[in-house]
Amino acid sequence: MDALFRFDDARRRCPDIDAWLASREGEPGALARRWFDELRALGDDVRELMHDGQATACVRDAAFAYVGCYTAHVNVGFFRGAELPDPERLLQGTGKRMRHVKLRPDAPPDTAALRALLRAACADMRRRLEVD
Repeated sequence: MDALFRFDDARRRCPDIDAWLASREGEPGALARRWFDELRALGDDVRELMHDGQATACVRDAAFAYVGCYTAHVNVGFFRGAELPDPERLLQGTGKRMRHVKLRPDAPPDTAALRALLRAACADMRRRLEVD
């Protein structure tokens, strides 16, 4: 099995993320806050930290997703996205492991499909931690 991307300093609630989300303006900021809140709600074992300028969500200490906020769009990314089921074909990218969903204020996402990806990524990381 490939090594997991782990962070010893992930914690239940990271004030740096709250400050970062509060500083994101306009519709991209609202999208970033909404989807990071969705990540936070996935369970009591979800932890967080800022990593490379992205709000990053972990199961315990193992990263599974992130939210990046840009001028005209938001990325909801998955550290093991290439291995996730994606029947609605939301995921973009061609890397060995990572994939992301690009959200634009003028094009609402398929909310149900994106939530399914979030849940799948979190569940996948929980399974990986069981055998690690």
